[in-house]
Amino acid sequence: MEKKVLVEISARHVHVSQEALEILFGKGHELTNKKDLSQPGQFACEEKVTVVGPKASLKASILGPVRPDTQVELSLTDARSIGVTAPIRESGDIKGSGACKLVGPAGELEISEGVIAAKRHIHMTTADAEKYGITDKQIVSVKIPTEGRALVFGDVVARVSDSYALAMHIDTDEANAACVPGSCIGEIID
Repeated sequence: MEKKVLVEISARHVHVSQEALEILFGKGHELTNKKDLSQPGQFACEEKVTVVGPKASLKASILGPVRPDTQVELSLTDARSIGVTAPIRESGDIKGSGACKLVGPAGELEISEGVIAAKRHIHMTTADAEKYGITDKQIVSVKIPTEGRALVFGDVVARVSDSYALAMHIDTDEANAACVPGSCIGEIID
């Protein structure tokens, strides 16, 4: 049985706590939904911040809704270009990760940890996982059949929850390596 999965590019972005949101955008500020994302309840926001490292800075969109902890997800190229550490981690695993400054229109915030390069992963429901014979946190490989740059991504973590929709997320470095044109269909091969 073929195990097909939508592969999407997850560009640099920031998740903020309510406290961080209010420091950066002002007391009582609420995130403005610009566009719903493929994962249920997740959305790209109108709000952007500047991520500042010791060498340079870059703009990043905020993704909603607010979270308990502030987290910055960069590609390794982004992290190196601004001079910050970004260990490869699953989203939410920020203990001991990189630091940076965030700048918004109403204020600035130094975060002592929270900068990561997201580990490539597949979101799947319990039904998807059962159909494909995969368990939560299982590491799999996914074949990306793009023309001229087809490759197999190893070290892909399966994240199983009924609050997810079936999709694999890779960052911009990974997408460029495989010449992914915005999205494509991959195949889980082990």
